[in-house]
Amino acid sequence: MPIIKVLSSLDAARIQWYHFKAIIVAGMGLFTDAYDLFCIAPVMKMISHVYYHGDSINTAVLSTSYAIALLGTAMGQVVFGYLGDRVGRRRVYGLCLIIMILSSFGCGFSVCTTKRSCVMVSLGFFRFILGLGIGGDYPLSATIMSEFANKRTRGAFIAAVFSMQGLGILVSSAVTMAVCVAFKRGGGGGLEAEGVAPAEADVAWRLILMIGALPAALTFYWRMLMPETARYTALVENNIVQAAKDMQRVMSISHFSDETTMEPPPPPPPPPPSYKLFSRRFFHLHGRDLFAASVNWFLVDVVFYTSNLLLSQIFSHYSDNPSSSKAENIYDAAFEVAELGAIIAACSTIPGYWFTVYFIDKIGRVKIQIMGFFFMAVVYLVAGIPYHYYWSKHEQSNKGFMVLYGLVFFFSNFGPNTTTFIIPAELFPARFRSTCHGISGAAGKLGAIVGTVGFLWATKKVDNKDDVNQVYPQVNRMRVCFLILGGVCIAGIFVTYFFTKETMGRSLEENEHEQDGNDDESEDEPQIVHGQSSASTLLQTR
Repeated sequence: MPIIKVLSSLDAARIQWYHFKAIIVAGMGLFTDAYDLFCIAPVMKMISHVYYHGDSINTAVLSTSYAIALLGTAMGQVVFGYLGDRVGRRRVYGLCLIIMILSSFGCGFSVCTTKRSCVMVSLGFFRFILGLGIGGDYPLSATIMSEFANKRTRGAFIAAVFSMQGLGILVSSAVTMAVCVAFKRGGGGGLEAEGVAPAEADVAWRLILMIGALPAALTFYWRMLMPETARYTALVENNIVQAAKDMQRVMSISHFSDETTMEPPPPPPPPPPSYKLFSRRFFHLHGRDLFAASVNWFLVDVVFYTSNLLLSQIFSHYSDNPSSSKAENIYDAAFEVAELGAIIAACSTIPGYWFTVYFIDKIGRVKIQIMGFFFMAVVYLVAGIPYHYYWSKHEQSNKGFMVLYGLVFFFSNFGPNTTTFIIPAELFPARFRSTCHGISGAAGKLGAIVGTVGFLWATKKVDNKDDVNQVYPQVNRMRVCFLILGGVCIAGIFVTYFFTKETMGRSLEENEHEQDGNDDESEDEPQIVHGQSSASTLLQTR
């Protein structure tokens, strides 16, 4: 049957140029996400000088600015993930990119140039909208790549899409440093009288935010040319012939070309789904997988986003010019934060992504995820218990701590931060795949909110009664934070070991068939042939 040949041909297809093109086009949403995540720290540093005259931004304002974008991302993952299953991946995909582009420019054009409350509200609004677009891109990018890829290298392709985050981090740091150097040389860069930042600094942070929209905008044309995935067209829309034609248009697949040249008979009406989303049978078949994917993503994002927030705060101690000084150069303050991000990205984050790309289809998702959680837990415990020793005045211990902390980012990305993005795109049936990925990702962003907001408030300095809140890594509090993060990683090991299924080397239909085949309520359905989804079997029996 044509449908079997379409899907089996995709699973057996050789690696070709369209796969790499799809990686770049699909990865731009992840690029924008990482760009925004890593540029916001130096941007907030600049805003503190421009609108707060060098004082640290109020903890409530700072935590809200971080949480609002994450909340938008969580909402976008659920809403656009659901729409991706209802109206098609391709249609929603373009909308998400438009939202990201327009909201990135909107962040730069945040209204007001004098009232800080007005600026922060406007910036928060556009970052929330940006989060919606980024959130929608998560489930759609993973689902589209999983449905285009062959089963031998599917994990590597999805991991390569996710690795565009690493490029986003590096570009974010490079752009921030370049803008800071250019404005410093062009305008003197020093603070004006009475600690007031130079007027052009208000343009610099806006420019940094807007530049992040350009790579995504450049891929808009190619994203609009992408066809709907064959699995969605064949299994959800029940248009087998169109699925074959779409794949022949963009990929070199000849196994089914002869059958699709003949005039097809009128297609039968689509069979009703055997069960609905969130029905009792859905939870019987997929509840465990949805639980594991959501909880693991929640746990790793608690760790990952907290670690990123800790980064600039921890290493402010190591800097010769502490970032808390009001007399420092505004551009140097942002430059130092961006430089640190670039070093971590180049030495730890990006290698971690590409280790996963290389090993994901050799070792397996579950083993890499357990390994990542384990080594992150070890690093946090080793760094947290003797934390006071590392932050003594000995230069060697400081350097040792930097190496240790860099390993967190390596094993996060050569581990659960990447695998939690991959696994939900492989476990669920085509008609629920994008929705379930979005739900899992939204759980992760809730974990990110817990981590970032919780850390900001847990490490708030309360010495000053005037509510001038400065986040600073006091030794005892930081030790507790590290031990908690280590405990979160240990919890991730147990959830992965007991609840997460391996998907390596299996087609998407085989993963679905394994779960449907164990269902006791399928007596009245046609017999399922090994390697075929229940939806494809129903099509063949018509």
